[in-house]
Amino acid sequence: MSLSLLRLTARTVLPKGLPVLAQLQQLKDGFGSALVLVFMVGFFWGVMKIWAGANSISKGDSEGKAGILAGIIIAAAAAIMGALFAIFGMQDAVLTPHF
Repeated sequence: MSLSLLRLTARTVLPKGLPVLAQLQQLKDGFGSALVLVFMVGFFWGVMKIWAGANSISKGDSEGKAGILAGIIIAAAAAIMGALFAIFGMQDAVLTPHF
């Protein structure tokens, strides 16, 4: 019974007319489009953290330097992860966001 259910599920998920690689490319393109939103939000959030850190340093707070460092890391997270993937030889895992 479960074997026939598995065959039925495989037929409904992957129809014969659509190649599997084309579906994977569409999925990769979808993730690339979603990364645009994540990168933009992360960049603006990082810039705001840097600005808030600089403001707290100007008011004499010693925690402002940590805020600036956190903002730099947040704003550059995409570039940092891309560089780490390239360093460890996983360039195919890096997705290019589509603007």
